[in-house]
Amino acid sequence: MTGSIEQGTSQTHGNTHILHFLVRIPRPMEKVWPAFSTPEGLAAWCTPADVLEPRLGGAVTLRDLGSGRVTAWDVDRVAEYRVEGGGRIRFHLERDGEEGAALRFTHEFQGEAESEQRWRARFERLIETLEQGT
Repeated sequence: MTGSIEQGTSQTHGNTHILHFLVRIPRPMEKVWPAFSTPEGLAAWCTPADVLEPRLGGAVTLRDLGSGRVTAWDVDRVAEYRVEGGGRIRFHLERDGEEGAALRFTHEFQGEAESEQRWRARFERLIETLEQGT
């Protein structure tokens, strides 16, 4: 089984944009979770996390996206960051079959800072990184 990125969807409400992706990853949830919840994991596929306090209300600085707070934290399932200038970034992990994980991703932001293509490229790196076992 290889990873896949389902068609991303995009919504706009006034100046607020919302991107959604479903990413299927052929790895157990416990192997995938660190990719969203640790500085090393985020740096491997998304952006360096200069600061990440892994708890609700903890500080977070994602180098390419901004600084802010952890607004949701459910170990092994949900990591959500709200960053100044970068909006709300939510990683929601679910079991997908016997050995896989499904990531339900949401990025809510204002302005034109991010694009569906940029996140798709990041998720391609995520799948590649996890399939290589790093």
